[in-house]
Amino acid sequence: MSWIRFTAYGIPQPKGSTKAFVIKGQAVITSDNTKLKPWHEVVAYAAQEYRPRDGLLQGPVVVELLFCLLRPKSVSVKKRPLPTSKPDLDKLTRGVCDALKGTIYGDDSQVVGMKVDKVYGDPPRVEVNVRRVEA
Repeated sequence: MSWIRFTAYGIPQPKGSTKAFVIKGQAVITSDNTKLKPWHEVVAYAAQEYRPRDGLLQGPVVVELLFCLLRPKSVSVKKRPLPTSKPDLDKLTRGVCDALKGTIYGDDSQVVGMKVDKVYGDPPRVEVNVRRVEA
């Protein structure tokens, strides 16, 4: 199978910690990053155009992600050519993989391989490549 490739433009958001609390006897779980839900929507919307026509990918999949973050004005190319500060790469990855769930594949437990990078780039975005692994 060939790669599903698309780009979601916007400031990549990490999936941070979750918070749980009880309201009127009901457990409520929420993310501590209020920008995560809109970022999920951006990624899912960008992915919809590339959704397989015959349904969600089944079986094992490989995901490649390239996160392009804006370089802060206080950071020079010579001093720090790559983003070594927050957001953490693993938390950025979790946010995108969750957004692809139900859009490209059924569940992010299907992901058996990944290649993930974080660089400076303008405009901010995530470049996504997904393919089903043939046994």
